[in-house]
Amino acid sequence: MQLNKISIFSFLSFLFLGIASAPVAKAVCPLCVVAVGAGLGLSRWIGLDDVVSSIWIGALLASLSIWTITWLNKKGWGFKYQKVVISIAYYALVLIPLYYSDIIGHPLNKIFGIDKIIFGSALGTAVFLASLWLHSYLRAKNQGKSFFPYQRITLSVIILLLTSIILYFLIK
Repeated sequence: MQLNKISIFSFLSFLFLGIASAPVAKAVCPLCVVAVGAGLGLSRWIGLDDVVSSIWIGALLASLSIWTITWLNKKGWGFKYQKVVISIAYYALVLIPLYYSDIIGHPLNKIFGIDKIIFGSALGTAVFLASLWLHSYLRAKNQGKSFFPYQRITLSVIILLLTSIILYFLIK
């Protein structure tokens, strides 16, 4: 099944809507961005499949989007539709060059009929946002306090790592 431009656009549109609907209160710290970026670098360095590396790409783009939105709000520079605009900008800056360099859209680089990089990025974004939700949920259950130091980053990295490992063994 050939992945066409309309299906890529539709898939990415739903992805961006999910990020845009994330509440501002779920801010991402710089340490989370660095940890996710390190996970991406490590996965590429050891030669993992594109779908596994792309999980970390999606998480990194989501964390950068949330971090930028939070930073703009703290500076008082927030604007209408900033969640959508910033998310689209980050994803476009990464995915469009990959598409035009034929890395995305290669007919032999698919999983479940979807390009591995698109699939992995979407999965990584969803998993990262779910880990932020889990952190917020756990804090709410503990009277607004984390159960352990660096809970947010630990949950994010562990859940992304588990997702990567599971996907690695599923495609192998």
